[in-house]
Amino acid sequence: MSYSIPQILQCYAQGYFLMAAEDSNALNWYSSSRRALIPLDDRFRYPKSLQRVLNQNWFTPAINRDFEGVLAGCADRETTWISKELKAVYQRLHKAGYAHSFEAWQGDELAGGFLGIAIGGVFIGESMFYRIPEGSKAAMVMLVDHLRSRHFQLFDAQIINPHLARFGAFEVDQAVYEATLMEAIQRTCKFD
Repeated sequence: MSYSIPQILQCYAQGYFLMAAEDSNALNWYSSSRRALIPLDDRFRYPKSLQRVLNQNWFTPAINRDFEGVLAGCADRETTWISKELKAVYQRLHKAGYAHSFEAWQGDELAGGFLGIAIGGVFIGESMFYRIPEGSKAAMVMLVDHLRSRHFQLFDAQIINPHLARFGAFEVDQAVYEATLMEAIQRTCKFD
């Protein structure tokens, strides 16, 4: 599958996302009738134990310091939807300024982070990982703070899971998602 950067961005801007099929690793576009969003307002929450970790400055945030390391960390699972071909797509989007890594560092060690795509005022969270306990959770809180400071309107997490729900993630139907997405894409926000 060979799409140009504008074609890829157009599909994301219409609410689709890429995943490799488990059985063949072939890339396909997917959408969902229910979309998980991470709130960028006062509905965002996290455990008090994580607040203690953040207060002790165990982790330092960074953007695109080790994009390849985050991409590798997100793909390093027993079952992954990030195929070699999808890695190449993310690398192309990164070089074009659309795919980013938001990282939590502990000293010189990459503790965890997010891989995502920023278009206008939308951050589409593609995947996350950790190497040090609390690394991805700290990255989540620091990423939400960053998105707020940059006036992003929408943090799309695509698919809900219990981990994201602990942070206040919620689902909306496709019509609400598409309307919010169209509005948010019109914003001029700079991620890095």
